[in-house]
Amino acid sequence: MQRATTIAQIRTYVAEARAAGKSVGFVPTMGALHVGHVSLIEAAVRRCDYVVVSIFVNPTQFCPGEDFERYPRPFERDVELCERHGAHAIFAPSPVEMYPRKSLTWVTVEKLTEPLCGRSRPGHFRGVTTVCTKLFNIVGADVAFFGQKDAQQATVIRRMAADLNMPLEIVVCPTVREPDGLAVSSRNQYLSPQERQEAPVIYRALRRCAEMLDSGRRNAAEIARAMNEILSQVPSLQVEYVSIVDAETLEPVDQVRGRILVAVAGRLGSTRLIDNIVVDIRATEGIMAPR
Repeated sequence: MQRATTIAQIRTYVAEARAAGKSVGFVPTMGALHVGHVSLIEAAVRRCDYVVVSIFVNPTQFCPGEDFERYPRPFERDVELCERHGAHAIFAPSPVEMYPRKSLTWVTVEKLTEPLCGRSRPGHFRGVTTVCTKLFNIVGADVAFFGQKDAQQATVIRRMAADLNMPLEIVVCPTVREPDGLAVSSRNQYLSPQERQEAPVIYRALRRCAEMLDSGRRNAAEIARAMNEILSQVPSLQVEYVSIVDAETLEPVDQVRGRILVAVAGRLGSTRLIDNIVVDIRATEGIMAPR
């Protein structure tokens, strides 16, 4: 597997793959890889001939007081995992390589970045969209793979790529869960043993939503109340939001119709957890309890 730490190196590797007639897949990550990332890498390997995984803890998407300094960085373990699951190249630039001077240019997506996580993380999505634009330009992939767990991020990136006529496809892969339903995340390792036992309450709330929809309930406020009742069973969980929104516009809905995103965010101790399901009342399989 090839390793690149500079923009010139990874562009050379990709150019060689292109010259050999290979399609290029891209999995952008911040490292601390887990089975969710593995599912993205494997999806990319199935779809594309040459797969690049970036490992870059992007400083511009961390808000003041967040965990940039302590974000886990098990680099050699990440490299071994990428190689084992079929990636062809790692792009692991330094912050100086990605931001050699104070940036005066930012990529901003309006409206979609304002609700949900945008309310409590000002500037976060500007950092995400800017670094993704830079990475897309550097790697020049045909297809980029993201996870459904970060649903707002995926929606924002899809809209950005479409609005800016970026020549790549954005593929969003299903959320990977632990056996008890907790969405896999690099930040789960911050949870204490007690918090880890309590964390699946978010998944139980999402299942309650799916069950209500499956039984024909459509009032968003009623469903949100029921979800909050489940979440209140863990008093230590500080709920940030329970939102039922249009899956494309991220605008709140009163009645559940069409394709809907149901999203939850909260804190257990110092750990911020997010999770969601997407439901579609026009497709029976879309409103079954999430697996």
